Amino acid sequence: MRIGEIAALVGVTPRAVRHYHQSGLLPEPARRANGYREYGVRDAVLLARIRRLTELGLGLDEVRDVLAGDEGRGLVEVLEELADDLARQEAVLRERRKRLAVLLDDARAGRLPADGPVSPEFADLLAGLGELPASPMAVKDRQVLALLDAVVPEEDRARLMETLRGTAPYAHEVYALFDALEDAGPDDPRVGEAARVLADRLPDMPGVELPERGADGRASGALLADAVFADLSPAQEAAVRLAVRLVGERQEGREGREGREGSRDLTTGGAP
Repeated sequence: MRIGEIAALVGVTPRAVRHYHQSGLLPEPARRANGYREYGVRDAVLLARIRRLTELGLGLDEVRDVLAGDEGRGLVEVLEELADDLARQEAVLRERRKRLAVLLDDARAGRLPADGPVSPEFADLLAGLGELPASPMAVKDRQVLALLDAVVPEEDRARLMETLRGTAPYAHEVYALFDALEDAGPDDPRVGEAARVLADRLPDMPGVELPERGADGRASGALLADAVFADLSPAQEAAVRLAVRLVGERQEGREGREGREGSRDLTTGGAP
């Protein structure tokens, strides 16, 4: 058989046959005196096997491993690995379709934010914020939240957005204080007031620290901090950093009290 004939018999293209030769999957057959390749039944059987394996989704390196395996043992292992990989892909696709369905429902109902598509958790947070005031800080805050929604790992995003939802009723009050710091310096006395109000509205965030801007630019935390503070005035940045520090001190104080109370209960058996 010539290359066109074996390709037609097996159901592939001559170009694919040549590619398998170049990849080392299909050995070069003997050639006629005129230089044309001469294929036999053994070549057709091997080519058909290559075609079936690639149709299953195996890459050429995986096909090569299967063909090199003894008595099909390589084939079983690779097919099991392929089945696991397809199952993972199916799970990812199901989750994406589920999230797309939510976005479609929101879009059809006119609930999709202008900066969408966003995660369902972020959409719920925006709904809790309601109509935002004509506040420069509100605009900045929404941009920061959109950034967090995009870069925070999925397993952490739902918890973060749920936590922030608790601060939504106080957003307008905080925005007003931060708008007043737009042209202020970091030593402005209003920084402390804005930080205390923000800290009172924020939940406990154990272990949360804000890296300094420009610190270790390769670290994702430092890059995120740079992005978050890029549009804030020096006074606004100082207020945010102070608020986070106050929240951390509050958390440490609560943990200390709980630890002392736990020790007292162990000592007294719970007696007052």
